[in-house]
Amino acid sequence: DVYKRQVSTQSTWDVRMLSENILPVHGYHKDSPQYKHFIEYLTTLQRDKQRLFLKYVTGSPRLPSGGFAELTPKLTVAKRITPEGDHPDLYLPSVMTCQNYLKVPKYSSYTVLKDKFDYALSEGQNSFTLS
Repeated sequence: DVYKRQVSTQSTWDVRMLSENILPVHGYHKDSPQYKHFIEYLTTLQRDKQRLFLKYVTGSPRLPSGGFAELTPKLTVAKRITPEGDHPDLYLPSVMTCQNYLKVPKYSSYTVLKDKFDYALSEGQNSFTLS
């Protein structure tokens, strides 16, 4: 019974909630295909991958008690600039965890975005680099 209450009170990662609480900036806006793909990707994550995503982006596997709405600063998604002549599909997303700031290259498709994030979440959990 306690378990059922805990599950029913967990925040669902749906398009509306995520779009209201994740800010697109610096090259992205609410109608950018890459931003929409990113939001769609987040809605597909199971609980274990949600935790990996949160740890990758914020440094913590959990959201504050109020969910995304209570993240301070707000989770922000910016376009990652890639070197001239290089295709954005060659690059992984990068983060500034202290600022909840995610830099996402202008991926050519949802599939590329999904593959790059899946790789970053599985392989980038214990690395620290400057970007």
